[in-house]
Amino acid sequence: MIQLIIDGFRLKQTHLLIVLSIVLIVTGLISATFGQAPLSFSQVIEGLMGPSESALSIIIRELRLPRILLGMLVGAALGFSGAALQGLLRNPLAEPGVIGVTASASLGAVIAIYFGLTALTSFAVPIFAMLGAFAATMVVLLVASRDASVLTLILTGIGLSSLSTALISLVMNFAPNPMSLRDMVLWMLGSLENRTTDDLFLAAPFIILGWILMIGVGQGLNALALGEDAATSLGINLKRLRWRIIAGTALSVGAAVSVCGGIGFVGLVVPHIVRFFVGSEPRQILLPSAIAGAVLLTLADIVTRLPFGAGQLQLGVVTAFIGAPVFLVIVYKTRETMR
Repeated sequence: MIQLIIDGFRLKQTHLLIVLSIVLIVTGLISATFGQAPLSFSQVIEGLMGPSESALSIIIRELRLPRILLGMLVGAALGFSGAALQGLLRNPLAEPGVIGVTASASLGAVIAIYFGLTALTSFAVPIFAMLGAFAATMVVLLVASRDASVLTLILTGIGLSSLSTALISLVMNFAPNPMSLRDMVLWMLGSLENRTTDDLFLAAPFIILGWILMIGVGQGLNALALGEDAATSLGINLKRLRWRIIAGTALSVGAAVSVCGGIGFVGLVVPHIVRFFVGSEPRQILLPSAIAGAVLLTLADIVTRLPFGAGQLQLGVVTAFIGAPVFLVIVYKTRETMR
């Protein structure tokens, strides 16, 4: 009965992409209505289409649109990377956060901030964040190459996250002043607040480069789902496939973390939602996961702007509340295969 219900929701990838694209546009328009000065849909459209010198256009185009586009870009990067990593590691729990990539990228970014390297170049934070993400992914891949179990991979990710968190705590412990410490804490919780076109243009090239590296990996992931021996017999260069996904994930996630802070669980949740509609074939999941990730992060950003007492929710807190229960459900459902 449950299977019949699930089959009733199945869509072709093309149809799902169309639906998600429409949902993304609508979500973006809804997001544009939120802010210190609430706007109606007609005002949002007028701000987008009207003369650029009007106050409404300045609010929409220079303040809210960069934030929305950056959130979509970061969400797409996390969703796409999560789907690719789950296919590569053949692990439904894999995502940049669970395997330690997000925490390691945060460590790199915090180090760059602590030592004041941002004064030397605006690329210091993204470069250090990407180096941290790349180092963590290399460690996980090294463990995976030694026929490690799923449990070992997850524990490796937990170990990397714990080590990175400990080192971040050490850096924060020696923060030069309370204001720097506050900035580090808020940055680590993740946020799209006060992000501008400069942040968008800073992260976009690295995220897009990461996607370019991962274009066409779907066929290899489909073959890898049959096992490494089967994939090799089908002509898949596994070493090249791993490096493309590693480098692509490191670039896109590192760049995303560098401008928005630590935002976890998006890459874990989104591929599972997409599988519900298009099945479990890795190639069918990649692109829909990118768009669904953009939708999820845009919705989460809307939640951060809802009134919650005197304080303001940070983006990473919202995604954690969404992702942590899903993580526990997946662990429960896959407990037999993880033994």
